[in-house]
Amino acid sequence: MNTQIVYEFPLNERIRVFMRLEQLFQQLSHFMLGASVFDKRAAISVLLDILTIFSRSDLKSELIKELDRHTKVLNQLAHNHGVDDEKLQEILAELNQASRNLYSANGKIGISVMESDLFQSISQRNSIPGGSCSFDLPAFHYWLEQDELEQQKDLERWTQPFVDIRVAIDLILGFIRQSSTPTPEVAKAGFFQLALDNKNHPVQLLRVALQPEQRCFAEISGGKHRFSIRFMIPSADENRPCQTQDDVEFRLTRCMF
Repeated sequence: MNTQIVYEFPLNERIRVFMRLEQLFQQLSHFMLGASVFDKRAAISVLLDILTIFSRSDLKSELIKELDRHTKVLNQLAHNHGVDDEKLQEILAELNQASRNLYSANGKIGISVMESDLFQSISQRNSIPGGSCSFDLPAFHYWLEQDELEQQKDLERWTQPFVDIRVAIDLILGFIRQSSTPTPEVAKAGFFQLALDNKNHPVQLLRVALQPEQRCFAEISGGKHRFSIRFMIPSADENRPCQTQDDVEFRLTRCMF
């Protein structure tokens, strides 16, 4: 069992959006399994967050570009000594299938969901604290009181347009996270800084792993050329956390896929 606590930090906007969607899809799956009214409310709220992200950018195009890039990199490894050709072909088939599925999806992802009167009404009230009460949205209240099987069918229909997107994001982030080997590092007096050679070895994601018994958390900042990590001690009296003055051992992964 992996007992490490891992802090991740994306170094470009594309991976940042992918990771936000990954978390939202995980939340959506969790709440869709719940049987209570509050689970269904939470599932709808998360779905609206996903729709908001998709309304702001052409994510289908970004995902296809990233899948094609991964395919190109892996094809270059095909003739390398020690590469498991059978496993490589299996991975390439997954990438190609995900890419084909996205290519075949017509129109903007999720647009049909937002055309629903119910979703438009909920979306308009969602930014207001408590704005989806029964007296605000009686149609939503009616849906929440329906049979659970009917609700599940609706949720599966509303989330269907995002199935291929989620598969693609899981593939991409999975490859990126496994692309490099962690290295042991030490942050002197709780601070660590490193320059990045993004011209020759572009880093997409940083991963910092700590043991649970280490009583601090990693606060990461950075960009294309360098990054820094401050190891912070949570405050016991609700004040701001402070940087530890102790040396902190951790494992660092610079994901370069």
